[in-house]
Amino acid sequence: MRSFASLRRIAATALLILLGATLQANAASRIKDIADFEGIRDNQLIGYGLVVGLQGTGDSLNASPFTRQSLQAMLERLGVNTNEADLNTKNTAAVMVTANLPAFSTQGTRIDVTVSALGDAKNLQGGTLLVTPLMGADGEAYAIAQGPLAIAGFAAQGEAASVVRGVPTSGRIPNGALVEREVEFKLSSLSSIRLALRNPDLTTSRRIAIAINELIGLPTAEPLDPATVRLTLPKQFDGNIVDLITDIEQLIVEPDLPAKIVIDESSGIIVMGQQVKVSTVAVAQGNLTVTIAESPEVVQPLPFAQGQTAAVPRTDVQVTEDNRQLALVNETITLQQLVDGLNALGIGPRDLISILQAIKAAGALQAEIEVL
Repeated sequence: MRSFASLRRIAATALLILLGATLQANAASRIKDIADFEGIRDNQLIGYGLVVGLQGTGDSLNASPFTRQSLQAMLERLGVNTNEADLNTKNTAAVMVTANLPAFSTQGTRIDVTVSALGDAKNLQGGTLLVTPLMGADGEAYAIAQGPLAIAGFAAQGEAASVVRGVPTSGRIPNGALVEREVEFKLSSLSSIRLALRNPDLTTSRRIAIAINELIGLPTAEPLDPATVRLTLPKQFDGNIVDLITDIEQLIVEPDLPAKIVIDESSGIIVMGQQVKVSTVAVAQGNLTVTIAESPEVVQPLPFAQGQTAAVPRTDVQVTEDNRQLALVNETITLQQLVDGLNALGIGPRDLISILQAIKAAGALQAEIEVL
């Protein structure tokens, strides 16, 4: 078993050096950066709590009845009777508390939490979150949050002016939650594990399986679909799955990306993938500009003519058109050649969007256009 583990590490090192040398010029990435292992993930937590200690910027209890009910329930648990009391404080705010529970978090570890106002509170600066259970999707409490808030924004107001910077109704508590319950997941007991690709692709999943099989020396990895690769642990494996996953994470694989152009028409942003190609095509683009200028004239009557002063409208309309000739965009091999050819047209991003769509309609653009 030990000799097998040593040979596997030597083979992994040699394979990493070989792949790193052959794929250095390409957009190669580690499997760790393009895929996730099944079960190794975060879990979302959420809770409802109260923030106290605000300087009159909390919830209005008349406009936020849930804050009043929560405040009364908390005081009653502490032995304070508030049934007949007229609560009129503005130093308390109802908040939602969210956090991510990292994979394999043990009891007693601390995690960061985010606190956001739920009612009509104006500012959470200077507030302290009271004990708040954080629950998972199953309704069980996995952590307890409490502590002073750190607010990035601020708000200041006078009688005639006010200023707000950032979001003063949201903040964070670094290490503000204590993990009380662990998520049961035994990685060492698995006989097989799946890899989930972050950008699903059939070619990429096959390349990942080939790289893993070359590392182990056995056909243990199999691409199931564009997003999943299943790895069956070899029988002679010594049982330390952490070592195997660590070696697999460092394998270099070149992801295969589809030819795609992403266009955001609202902002004029255009993003092209490496595989975008265009056939030889001629493009002409002209702008039609219409200019309308209003210059009214004021007409004064002659003295003693008993006339009235009047404004005579004067409108000047001009139409100009750019006489641009056809420009030839040659068949491209690389993305740089495509960009150089389109830049030679001397047009802006807005017109380039229309040109790309027209080239696609002509069948000369071998790429998918996605409009956001």
